[in-house]
Amino acid sequence: MKKNFNGSPKMSLIKLNLVLLTAISGLTTSPLMAQRGGRSASTAAPARMVNKEDSAYIRNNYKKMEIMIPMRDGVKLYTAVYVPKDETKSYPIMLSRSPYGSGPYGADIYKTSLGPSMIFAKEGFIFAYQDARGRYMSEGDFVATRPYVVKKTNKDIDESSDTYDTIDWMIKNLPHNNGKVGTWGISAPGFYTTMTAIEAHPALKAVSPQAPVTNWFMGDDRHHNGAFQEMGTFAFLSSFGAPRPVPTPISAPAFSAYGTPDGYDFYLNMGPLKNFDDKILHHTNKLWDDMMEHDTYDEYWKSRTPEPHLKNIVPAMLTVGGFFDQEDPYGPLKVNASIEKGGHKDRNILVMGPWYHGGFSRGDGETVGNIQLGSKTGVFYRENIEFPFFMHYLKDAPDPQLPNAYMFETGTNVWKKYSKWPPEEAKQGAIYLQPDNKLAFTAPQANTKMFDAYVSDPAKPVPYSAEIRTIRGSEFMVEDQRFAGNRPDVLVYETEVLDKDVTVAGNVTADLFVSTTGTDADFVVKVIDVYPGDAPDNAALNPAVKMGGFEMLVRGEIMRAKFRNDFGKPEAMVPGKVTEVKWDVEDINHTFLKGHKIMFQIQSTWFPLNDRNPQKFVNIYKANESDFQKATNKVYFTPQYPSHVDVKLIEK
Repeated sequence: MKKNFNGSPKMSLIKLNLVLLTAISGLTTSPLMAQRGGRSASTAAPARMVNKEDSAYIRNNYKKMEIMIPMRDGVKLYTAVYVPKDETKSYPIMLSRSPYGSGPYGADIYKTSLGPSMIFAKEGFIFAYQDARGRYMSEGDFVATRPYVVKKTNKDIDESSDTYDTIDWMIKNLPHNNGKVGTWGISAPGFYTTMTAIEAHPALKAVSPQAPVTNWFMGDDRHHNGAFQEMGTFAFLSSFGAPRPVPTPISAPAFSAYGTPDGYDFYLNMGPLKNFDDKILHHTNKLWDDMMEHDTYDEYWKSRTPEPHLKNIVPAMLTVGGFFDQEDPYGPLKVNASIEKGGHKDRNILVMGPWYHGGFSRGDGETVGNIQLGSKTGVFYRENIEFPFFMHYLKDAPDPQLPNAYMFETGTNVWKKYSKWPPEEAKQGAIYLQPDNKLAFTAPQANTKMFDAYVSDPAKPVPYSAEIRTIRGSEFMVEDQRFAGNRPDVLVYETEVLDKDVTVAGNVTADLFVSTTGTDADFVVKVIDVYPGDAPDNAALNPAVKMGGFEMLVRGEIMRAKFRNDFGKPEAMVPGKVTEVKWDVEDINHTFLKGHKIMFQIQSTWFPLNDRNPQKFVNIYKANESDFQKATNKVYFTPQYPSHVDVKLIEK
């Protein structure tokens, strides 16, 4: 095809088909999303099975077109469009933009599922899937989490402008559209979805960022509170950050030459972070190198989060996440909160369920790890929340009257509806460390014992999982923590057996008073639900697992102490000086049932989920092996230094 489409709004369906790309045979391979860790043998989860009935339905009821849609700067973006064959009706458009490919590529090769779920395909929508600028078959240069341009000239572009131009073209050119558009996407596509709501096209009526990448330094799967997510980032960027000289339907292969099934050993033997370039990447991966050059929360990172720009949002918003998301627990909570703060014209709804990363989009959702949930949470979400939301805004269906916060409460395993999040009825409380490895809801009193101490050795870090694996996985988010509690470098504190239910609903903040013999340190707090000894053996993954005394991880989070005052201006710890270190542990909605106990585990390594801190005030990305040292860390629990965890409590 020699002639490029000029964007004329009067183009007929026949002419539209003339701009279809030449069919490209073969499927695309998406980059590896889940990554490494462990202790007892495990394998990666099997690929999702193709539903032959769904595939046949799509072929029988939709026709596929491949279009290069022009942007304002002349760059054209590959877009696969599936249009219903029934031309007696008009349809809204569902758009998803992605850096992971919009395959399968080729006009005669169809997706096996359309939309957020097949409910949408069977209802009837126009579905558009677009390769982000510079990825796969789209033209242009790729920039991961491309910064938003506040004051654009006519030629300035960002993900918001690319979406605006795409929607504008589709509304004017796709036949039988009803003039309304919805957007959705999970993970990195969730970031692109968030960006569609900023300076939104007038036709964009409903937006659903799902597990959206939002801030790669503060809480998504590249860093947490400044600590580098080593396992997930290396495996992911080995493909995602690889150069793409020309548009191609093929992704770069992810690194696979681990030489061992044990990711713990692989990452430990790799040594300091700089060795990844020296031994494997050899400075061929610009995105990895960029991360290694920006070791603080500088303008590189600040410019890449949409949070400051979520103001006066016009489309209705449905932001979705999982309380056990191994990759992006930060994103949905902060996107929703930013929109609440910045203002919105229509609804701003938050949904958080008992899911791993993207778990709401697939499967029944009856279990999470070994925990039985008692209902099909994924099915409930797709049928009763997601689908009615888009139907109302795009097809004028009745308003489903969704609450502002639709939250699943684990422990009791019930859905809760709230007018806001955190709920108004949740009162501020705190759980305090006490002597003799105890926890209590009252501050510690004067006692002869002032602290607990442990030796943190970067050469023998605490593993994040008991499994032996090179894929990070997701089950560690609710894994039994008994494997860690017996280590001498893990402090364990727990309440007495609860005489009533205790519900924590909202943000959790760790506030520790600590000292170290080093000049930097990491601290990890894990919030754990300890089951009674006579709990029934009903483990979901493995029936042989004993649930009596099971220590379910409810939430865990790390903090790099040098960022305790400012993530942009690290400060050394003064050896031996008691210092307050406070950090965001993210939100939970969990009831610790009567007869259970609440436990905290505190440690300084969580490997290889997070990189190792040398425990010396240095640029960790450029640290040498000789910089790594043992340190003795102390955690205090006195009236003067009351280490505790702040929680939101709901009285039952």
